[in-house]
This record gives sequence, structure tokens and C-alpha cells, in this order.
Amino acid sequence: MGKEFPPTIEVIEICLLAGKIMLQGGAETYRVEDTMTRIAASLGIPHSHSYVTPTGIIFSTDGTEPAKLIRISERSTDLYKVTLVNGVSRRISSGELDGKEALARLKEIESADYTFPVYQQIFAASIASGCFLIMFLGSWTDFIPAMITGGLGFVSFLYVHRVVQIKFFSEFIASLLIGLIAYFFVYSGVGTELDKIIIGSVMPLVPGLLITNAVRDLMAGHLVSGLSKGAEAFLTAFAIGAGIALVFTF
Repeated sequence: MGKEFPPTIEVIEICLLAGKIMLQGGAETYRVEDTMTRIAASLGIPHSHSYVTPTGIIFSTDGTEPAKLIRISERSTDLYKVTLVNGVSRRISSGELDGKEALARLKEIESADYTFPVYQQIFAASIASGCFLIMFLGSWTDFIPAMITGGLGFVSFLYVHRVVQIKFFSEFIASLLIGLIAYFFVYSGVGTELDKIIIGSVMPLVPGLLITNAVRDLMAGHLVSGLSKGAEAFLTAFAIGAGIALVFTF
């Protein structure tokens, strides 16, 4: 007796949910498409097709069911969820999970919150700011000012983003505050090198993963996704630069 596969509509739901979690977590486009294709093949649909962009996923089984589209409105960086979905995909391929178990596990991953507490994120941003200052050949006397500046800048980013829900605006306000605090430290004599303090403090806001994924997608031939992610990274860089430039203007 051959292996019993789940209904096609259930396979589509599993693939779309897996792709949605990965895309929201910051996975590359090629990885999302590859995972969806592997899951579909393991569940009895060997000829599926998917088209993934940073804001949406189109998935077709090349059969009787129509293609389905889901929109991705919220994106962040959660590589742990990406790892968990990859684990589910491997367990489906090895036969350890059937369709219903896989869907239940993916829903559990989607609803779970694995992010670190806010105070730990702020503390990490502060430490990173100080370490980046040293990496850019800054003085050890500016280590504490850079920690305070980067930490307060990250706090403002989290707070403004929670209120306004516009990433560009929250990044602009955070960088503006970083510039003002760094200028205050140097003006009051606590800090010495304004440029090093600012550079170290804005690094937690720099979209490093987004830039890496944009280059990776472009190299893999996913031109739409690569250009979209590149444009998003450019807007973030522009917001940071505009906030700092506004401080120097006055």
C-alpha cells in the first residue's frame, strides 16, 4: 500500500504558511521558494511553482487547484523561526511528520514569540554601539558615551515605531536623537570624537541582513526581490543619514 498524501488544498496551506513565516523572519527569496517546493514534493505534489517577493507569495500546484496569493505586510529579523521552519521541512521530507502534524507545528511556530525581552535588546544595542566605536578606532574614553547614545537611540526607535508604525520615520527620529545626544556629550566634555560616537551608535539601526539578502537575491537572479530589498535598505540608510545631517545643519 502506497504512502497516503494530504489533500492538495492542505498542502497549499502548509507551503504558504511555511513561506510566510520564513519571509517575515528575514529569509532569502531563493530559500523560501526552495523550502515550499521541497515541502510540496514531499507531500505528493512534485511540480509546484512559486513566485516570492518581499511583500507577497504566489503559489501554484500546477493542478486542479487555483493559484493562491498571500500578502506579507510585517517583516522583521527572526532567524530562529526560519531555522524552525527549515527543521519542519526536513522532518516532512524524511517522513517524520504528516500533513496535519506539519500544519499544527507551523501554526505553533507562527504564533510563538521568540524575540528577546526589550531590555535585553536595548542592552545589546548599547554594548554593540560601544564595540563598534572601538572597531572604528575610537577612543576608550568614548566607549560609555557611545553606549548611552546607542542605547537611547534604540529606545527611541522602538518607542516611535510602536506608536507610528512607519519604519522610515522611526529610524529618522532615532538617528536625529543619536546626533543630538552625541553632540551634547562632546559639547559638555564627556566625549571627545563626535564622528566616532555617532558612527558607533547608529550601527544597531543599519540594515545589514537586508543588504546581504538583497545582494544574495540579485546574484541568484531574483531581480525583483533583490531590487526591492535594496530599495528598502537605501530608504533606511537615507533616514539615518538625514537625521544625522539635520543635527550638523544646525
